[in-house]
Amino acid sequence: MNVEIPQPIPQPGMAERAIDAATDVSRTITEVSAALRVAVDRLSSAIATAREPGKPLSTISAVTREAPLASLFVAFLFGIAVARRR
Repeated sequence: MNVEIPQPIPQPGMAERAIDAATDVSRTITEVSAALRVAVDRLSSAIATAREPGKPLSTISAVTREAPLASLFVAFLFGIAVARRR
């Protein structure tokens, strides 16, 4: 009668675990970078659209160029209104 003794499954060493952890971190950073790139592209597209003639950013830019002190005063009042709400 021949009985085989099961061999224990070798556990990964410290180096293998460190490499796995580094690989996981690298994948996560790559995914976050890709998501951030997509968000920046969307935001850039939205800003470019808003700067077209007749759109809000175009109008604000034109008003600011023509009357910078008045625009600064309005921004200051807006800041006070937002700060008082909190």
